[in-house]
Amino acid sequence: MTRPFVLDPLFQSTKAVPGVGPRLTKLFENVAGGRVVDLFWHLPSGIIDRRYSPKIAEAQSGQVATLTVTVDEHAPPRRPSLPYKVRCHDETGVVDLIFFNVKSDYLAQQLPPGEERIVSGKLEVYSGTLQMPHPDVIAPLHEREKVATVEPVYPLTAGLSNKVALKIIRAALTKVPMLEEWHDAALLRQQKWPRWHEALKTAHHPQSEADLSPDHPARQRLAYDELLSNQLTIALVRQQQRSNKGQSLVGDEALYQKALTALPFELTSSQKRAIEEIRHDMRQPERMLRLLQGDVGSGKTAVAFMAMIHAIGSGGQAVMMAPTEILVRQHEINIGAYAARLGLNVVTLSGRDKGKSREKLLEMMANGEAHIVIGTHALFQEDVAFKDLALVVIDEQHRFGVHQRLQLSAKGRLCDVLVMTATPIPRTLTLTVYGDMDVSRLNEKPAGRLPIDTRLISNERVEEVMEALHRKIDAHARIYWVCPLVEESEKLDLAAAEERHLLMQQRFGPRVGLLHGRMKAQLKDDVMAAFSRGEIDILVSTTVVEVGMDVPEATVMVIEHAERFGLAQLHQLRGRIGRGKEKSVCILLYNPQINDIARKRLTTIRDTEDGFIIAEEDLKLRGAGEMLGTRQSGFPEFRLANIEFHSALIKMAFDDARLILEKDPHLLSPRGTALRTLLYLFERDLAIKYLRSG
Repeated sequence: MTRPFVLDPLFQSTKAVPGVGPRLTKLFENVAGGRVVDLFWHLPSGIIDRRYSPKIAEAQSGQVATLTVTVDEHAPPRRPSLPYKVRCHDETGVVDLIFFNVKSDYLAQQLPPGEERIVSGKLEVYSGTLQMPHPDVIAPLHEREKVATVEPVYPLTAGLSNKVALKIIRAALTKVPMLEEWHDAALLRQQKWPRWHEALKTAHHPQSEADLSPDHPARQRLAYDELLSNQLTIALVRQQQRSNKGQSLVGDEALYQKALTALPFELTSSQKRAIEEIRHDMRQPERMLRLLQGDVGSGKTAVAFMAMIHAIGSGGQAVMMAPTEILVRQHEINIGAYAARLGLNVVTLSGRDKGKSREKLLEMMANGEAHIVIGTHALFQEDVAFKDLALVVIDEQHRFGVHQRLQLSAKGRLCDVLVMTATPIPRTLTLTVYGDMDVSRLNEKPAGRLPIDTRLISNERVEEVMEALHRKIDAHARIYWVCPLVEESEKLDLAAAEERHLLMQQRFGPRVGLLHGRMKAQLKDDVMAAFSRGEIDILVSTTVVEVGMDVPEATVMVIEHAERFGLAQLHQLRGRIGRGKEKSVCILLYNPQINDIARKRLTTIRDTEDGFIIAEEDLKLRGAGEMLGTRQSGFPEFRLANIEFHSALIKMAFDDARLILEKDPHLLSPRGTALRTLLYLFERDLAIKYLRSG
């Protein structure tokens, strides 16, 4: 299947737009993207209203005005630092046009004395005289109607002016094709949405501030197009995975019961419910595709272990993939301890395994001797093969995209997939990336877990905190000290951590450890093992402790400059404590000069431990892109949809996509053909791959 010809002009380079050369191509690439279609999705963020056209005597200072003037005289500056003035008048008064660093011959050509011109720009009064510094527009009289309009303002980059952006985007919009409608006529009537090409043109020609709102019918329509393409893609992936026959895994009840007794704790009711949902899926002939969402410390690992036992009891192998070596080692300790009581072999594979030891591991996987395999991205490598892979568990799924999920599950002929995340995701966002999955949620903490006492303390009181730490160490507590995020730079984060580590050692002696992302894996393991064994009292760290550290004896967490962290991240960090029987305290050191949003973030984390409440609040305060760090994660980045404003549309698109595929699973009807065009328009090639040619 190839892209419809009608869309080809949209996927040309922006060089195809008249007036765009190599320099502008690069600038548009930086701010919008490198193709014509990227200019369509680059919507205005503001407006300049040039319709105010007073006589000079009535003109208001501080307003943008469009004046009709006669040019009187040019007054070039006596010194380069002074402005170039052009005196103009109408029948009611005078106005000076002011220019800095401009060539006089250019101005003489633009504003010849004695001639009439249209000038538009912001007015101000200086020394009693009305001025217009650097007019935005200078035009002949016959262009008056073109000038006195509402001008859209686009997001720009250094070197790109709004005047140029407007001209080029207007030229690109002449290429907007008439496409067959992919939405139901009843939906368009009900929502009062325009057709696609009208919506696009309206969105690029706002007439008022209201036209910039995400609720405007044109913007809503475009957002819904993008969301529907996303949901159709997810639904098609799901349809494809469901159509691949799975294997019915019946499990071994005796082994299952033995595994339950091997767990050193009683399962919560939500863990039991999740395990039953997973085992029910695994018994079906279709492949399982299930998401296990559980807050920090809710016991996802035990649920995953019981799912693995079901796979092993059916004669298969299970694999668990985690994003970091720290997390792999943590799972190896926990799952290894449970499995050892049942005589099962657990092996781990990471980028560190080389040579003979790696060959031995690969052999154990291929001959079935390894019942459970835990690893990092190293599991994707081509020479990694299994005897009979029945279950794939992916931990911290938001760090891997849909493609990687499919890649790993392809290692087993018919294997089931269980995805886990401890990042609480608001329900609306769950649909945008996990819409292809059934969802199980763990919403209780294991029995005996105490609430964490979270305190906000100004960083001016750091000395009091240090004194309190001395008392905690005397009582054999173990302490995490997390250093601040510094401008998204790992290098600067590391410098901050090293400096803090040095200060802490001077104060508390040699039993202070340091952990950061640039350390060699073996050294990281050694430091964490020493902290676990109690040979280190204080672990100074960057955010690498956010995921996977499980030290029940750690009861104190201090986070420096907590205002620099996102809510979800603070919640994840806090989840490293409160894992044992002792009362835990989390101290958020913050700069008292913070803004209202940062203060709201900190009070939210202080007042609740419910990850889902925290996630919803984070979405409100920061927006989806910043909250999820979409560039680093498997979450889609939307150009037209605004997840905070369009959450109702996400649910609508989710339902619509399912209805469409129930009626027309291969998109072969006239509407189906139009929907294929929509998928091509938003480059959902993965979805198109799963459609039979029509």
